[in-house]
Amino acid sequence: MTAHNQNMVTMYWILDLVGAELPWTKNSTNILHCKYHDYRRRQYQQQQQQEDSTKAKKQENFSSNMACSYSKISPIIPIVICFLLVASSMCPVAQSSDIRRETAANQTLKPEQELKRLKIIRARLNKINKPALKTFQAFYCVLSHHQPAFDHPQLKGQKPLDPPERPKGQNPPGMAAENYQLWSMSGNLCPEGTLPIRRTREEDMMRASSVRRFGRKLRRHVRRDTSSNGHEHAVGYVSGDQYYGAKASINVWAPKVVNQYEFSLSQMWVISGSFGDDLNTIEAELYGDNYPRFFTYWTTDAYQATGCYNLLCSGFVQTNSRIAIGAAISPTSSYHGGQFDISLLIWKDPKHGNWWLEFGNGVLVGYWPSFLFTHLQNHASMVQFGGEVVNSRPSGSHTATQMGSGHFAGEGFGKASYFRNMQVVDWDNSLIPLSNLKVLADHPNCYDIQGGINNVWGNYFYYGGPGRNVRCP
Repeated sequence: MTAHNQNMVTMYWILDLVGAELPWTKNSTNILHCKYHDYRRRQYQQQQQQEDSTKAKKQENFSSNMACSYSKISPIIPIVICFLLVASSMCPVAQSSDIRRETAANQTLKPEQELKRLKIIRARLNKINKPALKTFQAFYCVLSHHQPAFDHPQLKGQKPLDPPERPKGQNPPGMAAENYQLWSMSGNLCPEGTLPIRRTREEDMMRASSVRRFGRKLRRHVRRDTSSNGHEHAVGYVSGDQYYGAKASINVWAPKVVNQYEFSLSQMWVISGSFGDDLNTIEAELYGDNYPRFFTYWTTDAYQATGCYNLLCSGFVQTNSRIAIGAAISPTSSYHGGQFDISLLIWKDPKHGNWWLEFGNGVLVGYWPSFLFTHLQNHASMVQFGGEVVNSRPSGSHTATQMGSGHFAGEGFGKASYFRNMQVVDWDNSLIPLSNLKVLADHPNCYDIQGGINNVWGNYFYYGGPGRNVRCP
């Protein structure tokens, strides 16, 4: 494999038994490596021997350029197996060395095993992707009461709830948040009574380590005093009280991510339970690839079997027809140039107990039903803000994947990324300032953080870094 292809993940793409090709996305980064069986090869060579030597030579050169290898498969029915290589995943699936080993194992599956896997994938896709009333680009519109959340037994036959009481001290709604999302800037809108969902494709699921865990994060320790599985953090956090929500404005950047096994995100965590098998979290994040993207996540058992990103399982109920979870955000900030931030608010509805999400300036996105959780049915015991990077050590040294702007906290405004106006929601459904913010960086020579407070930004911190550098080899 060439150096250019080392940063790509290999997937299997199967053609059916009569040779009809399954759909695949045509892209400049897609490279096909095909394996033909010996029977077809021998038949092809016999045909070529009957033609003149000039034509045979041209065909030989052509075949060489195709860089196709041959494997022995039964000569009765032609089966072609192709390997589709893609540059990066549009759906966040955290991968570590364990996942890379599992992915490598998937790549050696026999044709009949891969065909079985593809059938499982298609069955899962039929469950995730709902009947579309309108389709555009990577999104489609579905009736709001047909979204995946209502597959849950406790939600079947119901419809999204009306907006709850907003926290006291919150500014009134202002500019519509859809102006931040690229998908709607060209005038794309879903009809009334529907909402936009990002379409999940076969290639999305085939890039995942397993079909069963598609859309879920790796299980890992969530304590911020140590890192595990290559997850590195620079965060501010509060604990020791009862929290009923949190809010912050997050500086928007598009960090460089060096390969598909890594990610860089800016996130707000609402946490309850012990740091064991019963951890409950609600997460809202800006996830970095070519553009930062808005994602949500939840779990009630420390990322083991419950929870998922966005709308990939029965959980989060979306109520807004103009917000597309997973859509790219624009504009982004630039070094020593224009700075942009987006507010995120999560809070517990005092009346029904559901956890609601607000994106941008006062626009409700939806809610997590309270019955999804154990500890979070009551309140959170910790709130965290900050950045996270997966360091897969691709070359044996620390990754060069950036956190935030890719610059250290000490560079300050216009250069380093920031969180500002961090607040929590108290028992009276009121937004209040943080009283005991602590900051922590797992690897301060790679990514660091510096906190502060003033009359304009309230509680804030700068954070981030370039990853690999002279102090972070």
